[in-house]
Amino acid sequence: MNKKIGLKEAISIGIGGMVGGGIFAVLGLAVSLAKGGTPIAFLFAGILALITSYSYVKLSKKYPDRGGTVKFINQGFGKTIFSGAINNLLWISYIIMLSLYASAFGSYAPNLLELTQDKIIDSHIYASAIIILATAINYYSIAVVGKIESYAVIIKLVILISFIFIGAYGLIGNPNVAQLAVSQWEAPIKLFAGGMVIFVAYEGFELIANAAPDIINPEKNIPKAYYYSVIFVIVLYIVIAFVTIGSLPFSKIATAQDYVLAEAAKPMLGKIGFSIITVAALISTFSAINASLYGGSKVNYEIAQDDELPHHFLAKLWNQPIGLMITAIATLILVNVLQLESISTAGSVGFLLIFGVVNLVGYRLSKETGSNKIIPLVGFVLCMVATVILINQQYTSNTTGVIISLAIIVFCFIVEWIYKKTEKK
Repeated sequence: MNKKIGLKEAISIGIGGMVGGGIFAVLGLAVSLAKGGTPIAFLFAGILALITSYSYVKLSKKYPDRGGTVKFINQGFGKTIFSGAINNLLWISYIIMLSLYASAFGSYAPNLLELTQDKIIDSHIYASAIIILATAINYYSIAVVGKIESYAVIIKLVILISFIFIGAYGLIGNPNVAQLAVSQWEAPIKLFAGGMVIFVAYEGFELIANAAPDIINPEKNIPKAYYYSVIFVIVLYIVIAFVTIGSLPFSKIATAQDYVLAEAAKPMLGKIGFSIITVAALISTFSAINASLYGGSKVNYEIAQDDELPHHFLAKLWNQPIGLMITAIATLILVNVLQLESISTAGSVGFLLIFGVVNLVGYRLSKETGSNKIIPLVGFVLCMVATVILINQQYTSNTTGVIISLAIIVFCFIVEWIYKKTEKK
């Protein structure tokens, strides 16, 4: 018998999923893209997440299933090449998120302890080590993963909220506050594109769907869990962006881009503040890696169960789905090959497409779910427009990221097509 999940736990699944490593990984990137308008970029991305959460609410209530997103897509499109490809994209997007978190861990860790004289080598060592450690924990015990996650959510929120209050106090009389002026914002299209590059920071609320069958009083609590967690995180991110830009000059943010949150704690709290935020980043990214490894391997297993991947993926290795090891190895490769911006872009493109498809499912099944047709349709259109703008904007500055994103999508469709064709024979 599974333990039932109350509203508080459900909200913490959503918040924990979103405030994983995302904010630590992409805040510096966001500022480099949107400058003083970064809070607005986070708002744009947040609104898109909120609209998408409406589709998730309706689908989670009507089709509560531990398969979550995978099941919704199959519900909307049947077990077709299209749904199989999108579900495979979901799995690969989890791998991309894992490499994003590991990359963030690798960027923050050398600030506490340098291993070699070279920060880049250090970051790769740390990023690889944390993936290996998290994989070992996942093999050792799933219960430990859950425990780590529940403590980590509290620790990171306490530290982030403390950062906000102390940082906000530090803004009084800080000349950098002028950087938030509208004159310091990037052009609207760039703000929007910036918001879409960092859209990955909102990925995670969809994990509530996987817990939907266990949520107490689902009619009331499922909507609350989604909306409260997404709105809370939107506010959290906007305020963090506000405090960061008001605390540090853009030049400083640029040099400390990969660990900017820790740097932003320095003006008020000095080296101690820097270290505290660094520890928070390490705990957050580690817990996110742990949870996403577990989630990623489950997605892979679900897809294979639904005949959208070969049944070889149903095999077990050391009592866990083989997908866990494949996910871990793929993450190790990605994190050591790609730059942060390419990882972030690929992750955002993946999730924008997936959420777009979920919104489309919400629209198609609006009669069955008793939902307003307009909201999912708007969500679908916005996700598609956002994907196009993101690809267009990034193509000049981050061609690699765009090519990788598109290649992954094409790869998912080709693999699914080949699998479905050979399966029929």
